[in-house]
Amino acid sequence: MAEYIAKVQENKKEAVASLKEKFNGISSFIFADYRGLTVAQITEIRKKLRETDTEFKVVKNRFAKIAMKDMGINNADDFLKGPTVVAAIPGESNVVAKALFDFANGGMPLVIKGGVVDGTLFDAKQIEAFSKLPSRAQLIAMLMGMMKAPVQKLAGTLQAVADQKEGK
Repeated sequence: MAEYIAKVQENKKEAVASLKEKFNGISSFIFADYRGLTVAQITEIRKKLRETDTEFKVVKNRFAKIAMKDMGINNADDFLKGPTVVAAIPGESNVVAKALFDFANGGMPLVIKGGVVDGTLFDAKQIEAFSKLPSRAQLIAMLMGMMKAPVQKLAGTLQAVADQKEGK
């Protein structure tokens, strides 16, 4: 019986290694179908996402599947079908999700397939709901505002008492 030996071409190994290098240290990815986008539109999206240090890359699905599995992300295969672009997010995921949905709802034919956020698999609807959450900075500002309110109220009350005593 003949033995089948798979010979992997060196350029394919390099392509997978390159993807792993780009995705190294990143735990959040959003996958989208880019069919119908012009080069100018993809460039516009990349420019906007570059502000958040996010890489927006068209990938070959087979290479991305191998790179993701090697990185320990085993559940992304469902999103790697058809023409796929990956947003590799090193920072806040919901800010990038919000930007991508703004592009998709703004008339661009970008279709969000889903994503992996900090190791958790999200479908397109969950990513959309996630994009509507406040960012980390907004949550901190809201918390600080709530913490500051009682102190302001106390200071106002003390000032009113002091003003009242001075008036007598």
